[in-house]
Amino acid sequence: MPDTKIPAAIAKTGDGPGATGTRPAVWGRALRILAWLSFVTETIIIGTGGAVRLTGSGLGCSEWPLCTPESLVPTPEQGIHGIIEFGNRMMTGVVGIIALAVVLLVVSTLGGRRHLVRALWFALAGIIGAIVVNIVASILLGYLAAAIFLKLASPLAIGVLLIAVIAAAVYSVRTTPARRDLVALAWIVLAGVVAQALVGGITVLTGLNPFIVGFHYTSSLLLVCVTAAFLVRLYAAPGPRERAVPTWFAILSHVTGLVLAVTIVFGVLTTGSGPHSGDADVFRHGFDATVLAHVHSWPGYILAGLVLVLTIAAWSLRLEPRRWLLVLVIAIAVQVGVGVLQAREGLPPLLVGIHMVLASLSAAAYTVVVLHLKRPVAAED
Repeated sequence: MPDTKIPAAIAKTGDGPGATGTRPAVWGRALRILAWLSFVTETIIIGTGGAVRLTGSGLGCSEWPLCTPESLVPTPEQGIHGIIEFGNRMMTGVVGIIALAVVLLVVSTLGGRRHLVRALWFALAGIIGAIVVNIVASILLGYLAAAIFLKLASPLAIGVLLIAVIAAAVYSVRTTPARRDLVALAWIVLAGVVAQALVGGITVLTGLNPFIVGFHYTSSLLLVCVTAAFLVRLYAAPGPRERAVPTWFAILSHVTGLVLAVTIVFGVLTTGSGPHSGDADVFRHGFDATVLAHVHSWPGYILAGLVLVLTIAAWSLRLEPRRWLLVLVIAIAVQVGVGVLQAREGLPPLLVGIHMVLASLSAAAYTVVVLHLKRPVAAED
C-alpha cells in the first residue's frame, strides 16, 4: 500500500520520479499544493472578474493587450477603475503560471524527463510562433496605426500559442504511460487559461459585448469544475472503475446536472440584462431582466429539490457520494438564499458578486459528486 500522504496518482508511476525512494513524498506534496492553488485561484479570478463588472471597471483599461494606447499599466487618469481591471488581468497571469506548473509537474512525474523535455519544446514552438506572427503582422499592417496593429496581432499571436498548447496536450495524453486522466485534465486547464486570455481581450475590443462577457464567465466556471475534477482524480486510486450507485440514482444525478446547467445559463442571461454591465455606456442585449430573473429562479428551485432528493436517498442507502451531496445541498441552499435576497434588495453589487462565486462552487461540488458515482474496481475483481 502506498503512503496515505501521497496522492494515489503518483504513488507508483513506472519510470517517473515517483516510482521509488523518498521523492514521491516531495513530488506528491508539491503537486497537491499546486492543484489546490489552481482550484483556489480559478475561483478567485471569478471574484475579481465580477468586481470588474460590478464596479463599472470593464473598460478601466480601454485597450488590450495594453491598458492604454501608450501604456501597459493603468495611468493615474484612469483612477480606481483602471487598477481594478488591470488587477484582474494580472490574476490571469497568476492562474496561468500555476496551471503551467501543474502541467510540467504532472508530465514529469508520470512520463519522465523525456516527456517533460518534449512538452517544453512544444512551449518553445508556441512562443516562437507567436513572435513570428507579430513580426509578420507588423510588416503586413505596418501602414496602420500602432494601436490597430496591436488589436489585430495580439489575438493572432495568442491563437498560435493556444494551438501549440493543444498540440502538446494531444501528444502528452497519447504517449504518457500512466494516469492519462490527470494529464488530460492538467492540459485542459492550461489551454483554458490561454483561451480565456484571448476571450478576455476580445471582450475589451468588442466594448464588453454582453454575450462574450457571459461566455467569459461560463468558461471560467467550467475551469473551476475541471480543477476540482483534477483534485478528485489526484487522490483516487488508478485503474478501472465501476458504478457505485443504482442506475436510477446515476440517471437522476445527470438530470440534476442538466438542470444546473440551465440554471447557470439563465443566470448569465439575467446578469447580462441587469444594471451591472461593466460600464455605464455598454449596450445590453435587450432582454427583460425582471422576466429573466423569474425564469432563472424556476430551474433553481427544481435544482434544489433534485439535490435534496439525491441527498436523502444517498444517506438512506449509504451511497458513495453522500457526503459531497451534503456539501452540494448547503451550497445550493446558500445560493438560493443569496439569490432571493439580492432580488429583493435591488441587486446590490456585493450580493451579485457572491452569487457569481457561489455558482462556480456549486458547479464544482456537483462535479465532485458525479466523480463519486463510480469507484475503483476491487483487486480481486
